[in-house]
Amino acid sequence: LVEGYGSSEGGAAIQRTPGTPPGAIGRAAPGDDLAVVDPETRKECPPALLADDGRLLNGTEAIGELVNRGPNPFEGYWRNPEADAARRHDGWYWTGDLFYRDLDGFLYFAGRTDDRLRVDSENLAAAVIENILARYEGAEAVAVYAVPDPVAGDQVMATVAGAFDPDGFAEFLVAQPDLGTKMTPRFVRVVPTMPVTATNKIQRAALRREGFRCADPVWWRPPGKWAYRRFSAVDLARLVAEYRARGREELLTR
Repeated sequence: LVEGYGSSEGGAAIQRTPGTPPGAIGRAAPGDDLAVVDPETRKECPPALLADDGRLLNGTEAIGELVNRGPNPFEGYWRNPEADAARRHDGWYWTGDLFYRDLDGFLYFAGRTDDRLRVDSENLAAAVIENILARYEGAEAVAVYAVPDPVAGDQVMATVAGAFDPDGFAEFLVAQPDLGTKMTPRFVRVVPTMPVTATNKIQRAALRREGFRCADPVWWRPPGKWAYRRFSAVDLARLVAEYRARGREELLTR
């Protein structure tokens, strides 16, 4: 099994070559001038700093959107100027995918741009957190996404398919050396099977929209607490009241 990457529009491709390190997809295909760019500053992100065990040490600075600054065959979407503008601007092709690049030029996938979370003013990539949570012994599948924080920014929520023990999960999180404190899920939704599309992709938009107001069991870590406990109807009512008091209740349905 060989992993690769290519946008369906033909705007960018990454080739796996001999010597590609674990976790990396490869380097840019010939003719592609691929760069990892901060979408806000339009500047290239600094190289990723990786620990000996592959942990990403500077994710906030190193993760950005993958763009192709060179020529490519993508001519645009048929009668869809809005989608066109999202993919082609500043003279570049923007993939909509988050990546980071190591010092040797190898590229690592970090999720979709829609999967970026902002927790306490720090940008996080859902795929990075998912890769860590996937080590949990009871997890058959994991999805990580943002839910709005009652005050500002986002909180991390995860959906776990499979067996889940709240105390064991909390101990597992503490034992992960590359899981930053802001990456720790505030909410964990437990499902028997992960909801997927007809093409076997996780239905992230639906999970994000439902958030912690769903029919499945949800466990949460109240602010300032270490342990997870069952998210009850009383917890939900109190939390929604906090969103309402701060004028952010409407964000729960987006």
